[in-house]
This record gives sequence, structure tokens and C-alpha cells, in this order.
Amino acid sequence: MSDTITAIATANGIGSISIIRISGDKALEIAKNITKKDNFKTRYATLTNVYNSQDELIDESIVLYFQAPFSFTAEDVIEVQCHGGFIVAQSILKSVLSAGARLATAGEFSKRAFFNGRIDLSEAEAIAQLIEAKSEDAAKVLAQQMKGSLKGFIESVRDEIIHILAYSEVSIDYAEEDLPEDLVLQIKEKLEELHTLLNKTLKASKSREGLMQGFRVAIIGKPNVGKSSLLNALLNYSRAIVSEIAGTTRDTIEEQVKIGTHLIKIVDTAGIREADDEIERIGIERSLEAIESSEIVVALFDSSRVVNDEDIEIARLIEKYKESKNIIVVKNKIDLEEKFMLDSLDFDISLNSKDDVSKLIDRLEEIMNESNNSDEMMLISERQISAVEATMSNIKEAFFPLEDQELEIFSFHLNEAVKEMSSITRPFENDEMLDKMFGSFCLGK
Repeated sequence: MSDTITAIATANGIGSISIIRISGDKALEIAKNITKKDNFKTRYATLTNVYNSQDELIDESIVLYFQAPFSFTAEDVIEVQCHGGFIVAQSILKSVLSAGARLATAGEFSKRAFFNGRIDLSEAEAIAQLIEAKSEDAAKVLAQQMKGSLKGFIESVRDEIIHILAYSEVSIDYAEEDLPEDLVLQIKEKLEELHTLLNKTLKASKSREGLMQGFRVAIIGKPNVGKSSLLNALLNYSRAIVSEIAGTTRDTIEEQVKIGTHLIKIVDTAGIREADDEIERIGIERSLEAIESSEIVVALFDSSRVVNDEDIEIARLIEKYKESKNIIVVKNKIDLEEKFMLDSLDFDISLNSKDDVSKLIDRLEEIMNESNNSDEMMLISERQISAVEATMSNIKEAFFPLEDQELEIFSFHLNEAVKEMSSITRPFENDEMLDKMFGSFCLGK
């Protein structure tokens, strides 16, 4: 990583400022080249002209110099803050490239920060997800992880496993040494504690997945119960076509809206019923897929119509998913004569006005806020979840050889567990296990 990289660090488009970032050994030299200035004070904003390779003025900009290792990448870093827009930033970027830098690849600044020991993998993932955070609660969790909260949790679990592994290796290689008689029992109890802790973390993370990825809310119901009207009311504009003709919505319609502190995706689904039309049938299949992929399901029923098989099918879906989804059962058209009678349903909300829609919005916000009530540590990516699942699997597999005193196999599974946990933050070094192993010896041994 001896070459110097550069890229525009701000989003494309017109704004008040744009930032061009430069990182590497030649960053300061390039800054001097494009500004015709000889000196830059570390961590000091310098107002200066910026020139192209033909010494033509591009802009008057602010240049910041971060000297290694006190920068995001732990290398020399220059940031040029210029007037926003397409042309100025691109012209400065071109000048920097002409002066000897190369265009950075996606994520390369963070990659350098990782390889230079500035951040670990969990902190890098938190940075990436913070940029796309879908709620204020998610941003708070990710900000904590950027500061190393997940890193500390992973390191503590990892160190516990390494410590147990060290005892196992001592037992294999130094069998003549006196070891505690209850060592196997102690190890088993500690592994059970770790397995329970990781399982709680895993469950808490999966239950709060919507917090990280953005909640999906599926509106379901038979045709003509008012699903599209409800979507339009939640969005506060006419997004979906509303018609008395059954089957008007033939595909899922997805729109984002902010509710409270959460940016959510609302999915208006095709009416669920038996359909002979191939296109409508595909739309209904997608409706069922939308239920599967949503954390919250709003089931809408028409109180002015007599219960039929389609209503019963929706009620069956509610029963099927009530344990795994947050379901809000809504009665619509309550201003008309009530004909809907189905004892198996308890309605949460009745809709007849904007005030009723507000009640639904409040209920959605309440459900989403409840998702962040857990104090458990949270895993923020599929990669982290897979690593913890693999760690738990290896811990579980280690119990069998431990019972039979087959310590070589037991150590193999613990080594795999350590590697999986380490993949969340940093690679496992075998020297760490040796330090633990010999560190447990008596002085003078």
C-alpha cells in the first residue's frame, strides 16, 4: 500500500461543499503541488488556491493535513474542501491524479485503516452501515460499535475460549503436571455459559434485524378492502391506484416513509384470493413473499362485507405468522353497516378518519421502538451472525470429545470456534494461545 490514493468523499450532486480525500506517502507532496504552497500545519485549516496541471486556477478551497499515524487511514491524509457541484470537485480530482495519485477503489480508505490497525472489521462494518442507517436508534447502536463496543464483547468471548484452549493444550503436552481434578467440569461449565451468552446475542440480533436493515411493513387483505387507500394515507399522497375493480393492484408496490425516527418500507400487496389470471396469480405469490420478508404485517378487513373464504384465508395467515411477526389487525369502512363477523379475530384498530390513520402510525412506531429495548449486544451483519452461529456449533461439538477425554479433537473444535469469533474483528494468532498457556504456569516453571 505504498501508492497514494484519492477520491471524492462527498455524495454526487450539487451542494455547498465537496471533499476530495488523498491518502498515502505522497499526499502532502501532492497538496503542495496543486496549491503551490510549501507548508501545511498539521490539523489546521488552510485557505488556499487550487490549480490544475496547467497552473490554471480551479477554486479557492480549504486544505486540511492529517499527519500519519493520526488520521483515519493511519497514513498521511489531505482533505480538500472545495465549492460543491460536479465540475469543481472533478477538476480538483483530475489535478490530484495528474500529480501522482491513483483513483481509490470502493472502500479502499477503510481497507487501509483496517490493515494499518486503525480499525478492526467490526468497526469497519459499523462505519459502512452508519452511512445507510434507517433509524436514529440504529445510528446510536452503530456509533457505539464504531467506538469498539462490539469489539470488546467479541474479544472477551474470544479470550475465554483461548484460555480454555490453553488448559486443553497443557493437558495434552504436559500430562505429567498436576492439574485440577475438576478441570473437565470447570471447562464444561464455562463453555455452557459462553454458548448461552452467544445464543442470547444471536436471538436479540435477529429480533432487531429491522432496526439495522430498515423495517418492512406489508399491508395484506383480500381485494377491495382498502389496502391501496391505506398506503396512500400513510404516504400522504396518491401513490397507488384506487378502484372498485377487484385485482387493480396486481403487483407489490413498495414505498419508503419516515415514521417517528425510523425510515421504513411499506409494501402494498395484491389482494390474496384464488385467481385464474396468470399475472394476478404471480402478484398474489409476491404478496405471500412480502409477508415472509416483512417484520410487521398490517392485515386489513372490510367490516361492511360478509365474511368469505378469502377472509378466512387471511385469518389463517395471521395465525400462522403471529409468533414470528408483529401483526396489526385493522377493520376498515366502519362508517358503513357492519356485516363482518369472525370470532377468531381481535381487531387492534378501526379506520374511518385521519385520526384513525394516526393511531395506526402510532402503533407502528411503538412496535419499532420496542425493537431496541434489549440491552443485549447486537450483531449488525449476516457475516457476523454466521460467524457466531459457527462458533456456537463448534462449542457444542466440543462437548462430546471433552466427555471422552479426547482432548486433541476437543482442541480442534475450540480452535475453530476462536477462528470464527476472531473473523468478526481480527484474525487469530496462535501465539496468543501460547501466551495464555505458559502464562498459567507457576513462576519459575
